[in-house]
Amino acid sequence: MTGLRPDLALIAAHVEPGARVLDVGCGDGALMAVLRDTRQVDARGLELDQHNVAECVARGLSVIQGDADVDLAYYPDASFDYAILSQTLQTTKRPDLVLGELLRVGRKAFVSFPNFAHWRVRASLLWGGRMPVTRLLPVAWYETPNIHHVTVRDFRALVADNGYRMEGEWFLSGDRTISPAAAAWRAEHAVFLLSR
Repeated sequence: MTGLRPDLALIAAHVEPGARVLDVGCGDGALMAVLRDTRQVDARGLELDQHNVAECVARGLSVIQGDADVDLAYYPDASFDYAILSQTLQTTKRPDLVLGELLRVGRKAFVSFPNFAHWRVRASLLWGGRMPVTRLLPVAWYETPNIHHVTVRDFRALVADNGYRMEGEWFLSGDRTISPAAAAWRAEHAVFLLSR
C-alpha cells in the first residue's frame, strides 16, 4: 500500500475487505482512508489530537476526539471486526487495560509499536549512556509521547499472561519486513494480530 508507513501498510494488507474497523489513535487518518478506498472497509477513528481529528473529518472520515485510556469503554462489545492501535500502545497510561478493551470491542486487534530493545537502542544506552534519537524515535526523551518502553518480548509476555491468541506477527527493520528470527533485537517495529 503505497504512501503508508510500513507498519500501516502491513495492517492494511491483512484487513479483510468490507470489515468494520476502529482505528484507535488514527492520527491523520491515512490508514482509514486507504482501507475505505481500496478495501471498502467501514472505518471509524478515535484520536486524541484535535488537529488530527479536523484533518480526518476534512478527508471525509468518521473520527471522534477521544482518549484510548478512557473512551474505549463507551464502545459496545464486539462492535468491530478489527480494532487497530498503531504506534500508540506505548503512549497509553495502562497498555494492558487498553489491549483488553481493544479485544473487547474488536473480534481481532492489530497492535504495532517501536521495539525499544532494538540493537541501536541497546548500543546507544550501552556506549553513550543516553536514550537514542533516531529516525524512528526522532525526539529527545523529555519530548517523547512514549511513556512505556515496550519490547517484543515484553509484548509477547503480556499476550501470554492474558491468554490472548497470537494470530499473526510481522517485524520491520527500517522500511522492510524481516524474519522473526532474533526479532527481539533486530526489529525496529513490531506488528501483531491478536484475538481472545
